[in-house]
Amino acid sequence: MAAYYEIRVAGRLPSEVLLDFELLSAAPAPVETVLHGPLPDQAALATFLVRLENFGADVIEIRRLRERRGQSGGRSEARVRWGG
Repeated sequence: MAAYYEIRVAGRLPSEVLLDFELLSAAPAPVETVLHGPLPDQAALATFLVRLENFGADVIEIRRLRERRGQSGGRSEARVRWGG
């Protein structure tokens, strides 16, 4: 079962970073890019994180979100922060 994630990355990411993960969407913010969407399993999350690392992206935060019917977003189940 897919889990929904929100991944925050410092700066802006070019669209080619997301090519293999078409279910994720990106919302550029002034100082970061917020990616969100479903990933099928932990292996897909790990693969995506390796892709970001290979690109040189600075991952700031990862949240696993609960999907709620009739509501957008959900509450954070788990959070991992990098950097300071």
